[in-house]
Amino acid sequence: MIIARAPLRITLGGGGTDIPAYYEKYGGHCLAAAIDKYVTIMIHETFVDDLIVKYSKLERVKDAEHVEHPIVREAMRLVGVKGRGLEICSHADIPAGTGLGSSSSFTVALLLALHTYQRHTTTPQQLAEEACQIEIQALEQPIGKQDQYIAAFGGVTMLSFQEDGRVFAIGLNMRADTLADLEDNLLLFFTGQTHKAAEILGASTMPDDMWASYVAGYAADALEDGDLNGFADQMNGQWATKHQRTPASEDIQRWRTLGLENGALGGKLVGAGGGGFLLFYAEQKGPLRRVMAEAGLREVRFRFDFDGARVVAS
Repeated sequence: MIIARAPLRITLGGGGTDIPAYYEKYGGHCLAAAIDKYVTIMIHETFVDDLIVKYSKLERVKDAEHVEHPIVREAMRLVGVKGRGLEICSHADIPAGTGLGSSSSFTVALLLALHTYQRHTTTPQQLAEEACQIEIQALEQPIGKQDQYIAAFGGVTMLSFQEDGRVFAIGLNMRADTLADLEDNLLLFFTGQTHKAAEILGASTMPDDMWASYVAGYAADALEDGDLNGFADQMNGQWATKHQRTPASEDIQRWRTLGLENGALGGKLVGAGGGGFLLFYAEQKGPLRRVMAEAGLREVRFRFDFDGARVVAS
């Protein structure tokens, strides 16, 4: 049996600049952090000739070309796995449509598992590029490249998107105490509202000037300088910009305001917008947790993941 996993992520700055319509014009920068919530893929050989694929549905087909799930079909085609006599199962710690990049984490973990089955050696760069090839080129999804790269590389990472489509991943140079305080003071709450990123990104207005490309840099500078209050201010600026482009629901606006009135120094939505998770930075966490619980929002506690995509068992 092969078990591979890839982490989900939270965006800390520069969301939206990873979309081709933006970075092909200006270049882009995004600051993201992988978290210890995962999409896990399991592959094992069976005693039947069919290919069995288990996700939210169950498919039992002749081979990979007959699989309905588009990502599974394209990944198997890319890696060269026919799939007869195999069972492929997936598990996600967090549901899809919540703004944490689960679709791309699924793609990266699946590619790693398939390559491992074929006894191929891979790199994070290769996995991210192949995931982008599947999701953006083959399946023509109007999404960006942030999720694939942070799922593959992990860590608290600056992603630089070049006008020609190349992507560079650079780990952030933070002091150990700043990293520990950041990890302790970021709180994630599920709004109960889900969305499809491709629909939001396809319909919403993308950033239309170069300022958006500098947001991740400002957030990264604050973290490398140990200025966590400055980082929290950047979160509020990101909220205002995103809310202007894609207005949040009245409930989400109310919950964010409630958080800022009860201990949070900064707060924003994670992901394309329209729902998912609220991310707060708070040094006084007790009051924030209490009012969010009273409002019915479930907290998801997390730590950062620095492994990226990895094979758990083979």
